[in-house]
Amino acid sequence: MTNATPGSDKVFAGSVPKLYEKHLVPLLFLPYAADAVKRLAARGPARVLEIACGTGVVTRAMAKGLPPGTSIVATDLNPGMLEEAAARGTERPVEWRPADALELPFEDASFDAVVVNFGVMFYPDRVQGHREARRVLRPGGLYLFYVWEGLAANEFADVITRALAERYPADPPRFLARTPYGHSDRDAHRAELAAAGFAGAVAFDDLPARSRADSALEVALGYCQGTPLKGEIEALDPEGLGAATEAAAAAVAAKFGNGAVDAGIGAIAVSVEK
Repeated sequence: MTNATPGSDKVFAGSVPKLYEKHLVPLLFLPYAADAVKRLAARGPARVLEIACGTGVVTRAMAKGLPPGTSIVATDLNPGMLEEAAARGTERPVEWRPADALELPFEDASFDAVVVNFGVMFYPDRVQGHREARRVLRPGGLYLFYVWEGLAANEFADVITRALAERYPADPPRFLARTPYGHSDRDAHRAELAAAGFAGAVAFDDLPARSRADSALEVALGYCQGTPLKGEIEALDPEGLGAATEAAAAAVAAKFGNGAVDAGIGAIAVSVEK
């Protein structure tokens, strides 16, 4: 038995984009946006493509941190996420484009770097997504993407997954374990990149960090209502989203205390040249 519907893990729509930007971006993504800009800036790319830009946390960091002459194109599959990103804006102009990572609307060899900040876990076919990234890269160009370590290294997500399993023991919501935190196998990534045509050495850099919020409720709102976990809970318990969020918040508070909370997170930067 499962409460997930086909394709639902990659749908960020309705109220999700705004809640994602408000709660999850400051909770999880800022250190990795800074890391991406540092890696890209060291190479001095003339044209950068961002795939699965979400609400634009990396886009904003690139617009601020990369040289003014660097052209930035930011894409996402979900119109709501792209609209939220464009509405928040950037310090200098970027090109916003709706795009499917598996069928990019760009010419061959048209970018010096391609970056995906925690998006490849949502691809229905990662080899095809990597193949498309390679296609649009110029020779010697950098392909950089980020994935989360498993739940054991991401404490807030682990606690919330366990709390929801206790609340719904017959059919536990498994979105977090299945998708964002379910793809840290380095050998699998290496094999998929090779299958997509990348022949060079693949670098894996461990990036532990800290995740902080003003309250346990903010953490629970981010995960339970700012991701596709929201739809999974609602499919299982149509009137129970609020109560499930409160249960998740209570579990976070029980482990990390009342008031401001602080937990470990872990991610991997994966990079390879064309």
